[in-house]
Amino acid sequence: MLRIRGGNTCFRRLIQRATVPRDQVLEQLRVCSVEEEVFDFVGKNKAKLNVQHVSCAVGMLWQFQKEKPQLLRTVEVIKSHPQFLTLRVLAENKITLMNNFMLVDMLYSFLRLNVDPHDSLVQQMVSEAWLRVDRFQMSSLSKFAICLNDQCLQHSPLLGHITSIVDKKLSTIDDARILSTLMISISSLVSPRLRDALISRAEHLLDSMDPSHYNNPRRVVQFLRNMKYSHRPLLEKCNQIILRNIPRMDADNIGIIMGLYQSLQFNNCNFKVAAKQRLTELINSSTDPFSFTKLFVALAPMASPETREGLENTALLLADELSAQQALALAEALEEIQSRNLSLLNKIGAVIQRNIDVYKPVEIARITQALYLTHYQNPELFTKLRNVLVNFLQRSIFPYEVTMLTRVLSMLPCPRLDEAVISRVDAVVTQCNLSELNTISCAIAKWVRNDPSHHQSTLSKYVRLLQILNRCGHERLQTADRLDLLLEELKYISGEWFEEMLHEETMVTLQRMMEQINWNNVPELGLFLTRINSLCPPLMDRIATVAINNIDKIHYSATYATLLPFSVLNYEPPQAEELYDVCVQRLTPHISSFDPHLLVFLAYSLAVADCFPEALVREIFSIDFLGKLDSQLETLPDTLNMRVRLRLMEFNRAVCLECPEFQVPWFHERYCQQLQKKGSITASPVQQQLHKMLGEVLGGINCIRVAVVTPYFYTIDFECKLDKHLQPLPYNEPSTLQISDRGKFHWGMVSSLDNVRDELPPGAQRVAVDFLDSKCFCKNSHHIKGEFLMRKRHLEILGYRVVQIPHFEWNSMELSTQDAWKEYLKKKIFREPFS
Repeated sequence: MLRIRGGNTCFRRLIQRATVPRDQVLEQLRVCSVEEEVFDFVGKNKAKLNVQHVSCAVGMLWQFQKEKPQLLRTVEVIKSHPQFLTLRVLAENKITLMNNFMLVDMLYSFLRLNVDPHDSLVQQMVSEAWLRVDRFQMSSLSKFAICLNDQCLQHSPLLGHITSIVDKKLSTIDDARILSTLMISISSLVSPRLRDALISRAEHLLDSMDPSHYNNPRRVVQFLRNMKYSHRPLLEKCNQIILRNIPRMDADNIGIIMGLYQSLQFNNCNFKVAAKQRLTELINSSTDPFSFTKLFVALAPMASPETREGLENTALLLADELSAQQALALAEALEEIQSRNLSLLNKIGAVIQRNIDVYKPVEIARITQALYLTHYQNPELFTKLRNVLVNFLQRSIFPYEVTMLTRVLSMLPCPRLDEAVISRVDAVVTQCNLSELNTISCAIAKWVRNDPSHHQSTLSKYVRLLQILNRCGHERLQTADRLDLLLEELKYISGEWFEEMLHEETMVTLQRMMEQINWNNVPELGLFLTRINSLCPPLMDRIATVAINNIDKIHYSATYATLLPFSVLNYEPPQAEELYDVCVQRLTPHISSFDPHLLVFLAYSLAVADCFPEALVREIFSIDFLGKLDSQLETLPDTLNMRVRLRLMEFNRAVCLECPEFQVPWFHERYCQQLQKKGSITASPVQQQLHKMLGEVLGGINCIRVAVVTPYFYTIDFECKLDKHLQPLPYNEPSTLQISDRGKFHWGMVSSLDNVRDELPPGAQRVAVDFLDSKCFCKNSHHIKGEFLMRKRHLEILGYRVVQIPHFEWNSMELSTQDAWKEYLKKKIFREPFS
């Protein structure tokens, strides 16, 4: 029986061999283990090669390269090999014989092997693929879309057709890799409706995919970056998958993800801490220029001073081996960390100078900015960079490129602007968006200030260009019809030109678009109003209404940006109580999910508005939270780090003063003392004038203290004491204004807590006199901002009667004489009741 079965098996094998002929050529080809063996085989068997053999050979060549580290790849050697030309000719002759999968796969491999997109082979393969694109499976469609992007065809009709196919067949895509690749490829052509559908599908597929495939969520984040759309739920889902995989990532992948997060303003504490730990582990193994550059760029900005010094020392050893792109990356990283390592800067400068001809316009602009901001001293290199910038600018036709080159040129010392530069800016200015117009105006303002010639002809050109900028800005605002696009243009706009020329028109335009305010753009609009310091009740009432009605749709972390303008600008809409209630209810269940620094900012913002949710207070002053915050602070840039620490102190102070029932301890005494030692208080001319006037009004300079530090470390401009009959009480040791060696007025003696908290006689009162300059008020109004109202509350809790002297009252026409100023101060100090 066993013999019969064995015979049957052998018989079946013979039949199979007879019916399926062996492809010995293909089998021999697949035995090849290196590129040279593939080329030898192609050379000996070119007459026998069919379309499948050609496809296999090309695919193997790319696979061999793909498996090598970046530094060891030899794509240019392969591309120049005679037998590679043979494969290209064979492929071009057999395009019509290729099946769909083979056609796209071979096109992909050829492009990865640096065959020029204009080569007839690539052109014919793309044309053939276009004819078949409706019949492609999604895996081939995805790879074909990548090929089109590689050829800079992001806006082509063909990719538009692929976008339409994706839209129709989206529900059939079940592979996260295919979907995420398509999302990146078609991102420039996606409508808001399709964007939302892609996000929904991505959320579903990320839940069901293998979590070890971290490139899928990375590509999804890249799609969001391309769309300039920070969809927090999807970002957090991607981040969770990425976090699991950080222990096996290299510096390149971590750096890419960090860059994407930064573009989306997604500053996740857990990711930063894990990334820093992983990058630190990679220091000893990153010894070649490629891997070390990636490591330096990612790690240096959040490394400790000791680690940073070690990285700079290693960079100095590797500097001579750096490529042009690596030198650019390191120069920007050194600028970010504000390095003053002259030896390293000189080495990098030398590499840049050797490779100056290979850089693209935007790269030259980035290099110039980085070196200038590091205070690098090399006049010869800067002269070369300036000449290259001018040459690029003269030839450029892209508004964004002209804008960047113009901005960087304005940073460099220059006796007079080239006529060619003015002409080029003049030629593209009508195509610029508001952000670009603002950037160009700032550059022109610098040239006007710095041009020593003051020639009438030169100044008239500047004036004419500024007039064109003004007209273009107004026209762009008047014709704007989509709020989301306008907010994107206004995102980073600031400066004198905007404030003087476009501020009012911008507010009119935003009010014209009020019906377009929705739960998606409420946070962005809130941030914009806060940044430009503009109180606009109609807009803020609309924000409040939309937020209240759609609070469940607004991401919990966006409650900060939503509430920010109300607290900072000190505005209470008709539904103020309901607005704060719904926002607090929205964020409370998610308190532990907030990034620590963002929760501190949120808590401070609420405190300014006199709102202290107990759950939020308990969370921030818990040991676990403060430990987590400490870990995050180590990864933040210095300026943000200092700002978070200051806001935590201010929130601690507010809770201690306004909510003693929470029994939160005051633990910022030493921090405030350190700030006080570092600070240097300079008296302004108005403060000097006030000091003199107060002395005359109060009956002597010994009745005033200046720059008084109160309990909980508020510093008030002037302090005086009045008895129960409102008569001034003298101090034993009055503080005085002194002139420093440099001719600046300084507070003579900053009063310490030991000598200002003396006992007051029965019925007496302590008076704090504060001068309020323009920064204490909303733009173009007399409406005081929330921070300074909170300060007044706190000083009153500390026992002061607070006298605030607004700049617009002190500098008004009514107070233009000595007697008028004195009468004003008397009325403020002696007649104003204690509220």
